[in-house]
Amino acid sequence: MNAVAPVSTKDIHALADVLRPALLRASRALRREAQRAGASALDAQLLGVIKKNAGIGVSELADREQMTRASMSGHVKRLQHAGWIERAVGEDADKRRVGLSLTAQGGKALDAIRRRRNDWLAARLLRLSAADRATLAAAADPLARLAEDR
Repeated sequence: MNAVAPVSTKDIHALADVLRPALLRASRALRREAQRAGASALDAQLLGVIKKNAGIGVSELADREQMTRASMSGHVKRLQHAGWIERAVGEDADKRRVGLSLTAQGGKALDAIRRRRNDWLAARLLRLSAADRATLAAAADPLARLAEDR
C-alpha cells in the first residue's frame, strides 16, 4: 500500500499559485483559436457535449453546463440558426422531448475548432524538451481529474 505523504495547506496554495496563471493563459489561447475557427469557446464546448451525447435535451445540456435553461435555449437557437445543430422530436413515449444532434456542418465546425486548437498546442509542445513533454504527458490524467466537477 502506498502511503501518501501529508501535504501542507501552504504547499497546496503555492502549487495552485504556480498552476493557475499557466492554466489560465493556455485556456485563453485555446479560446482564441476557437474564435479564429469562427466559433466561441462556448460554441465549441456545446458542440462537443452534443456530439458525445446525441439526443441530449436543452434542459439536460443547461444542467451539465450550469446555465439557466433560458440562456441555454438562446445558445441552442443560435447554434441551430448557424446550421450546426438540429432538434429532433424524441421517438420514445414523450413526443414533447426534443433532442439535439450535430449536423454535418456542425461536425465540420467542431473538427475545425479542434484542429486549430491541437495545431496551436502541438506547435508549442514542439518547442519543449522531450523531458518537458514527458512531464506534461504524465500530468494529463491528473489535470483532467482536477478539472472534473465532481
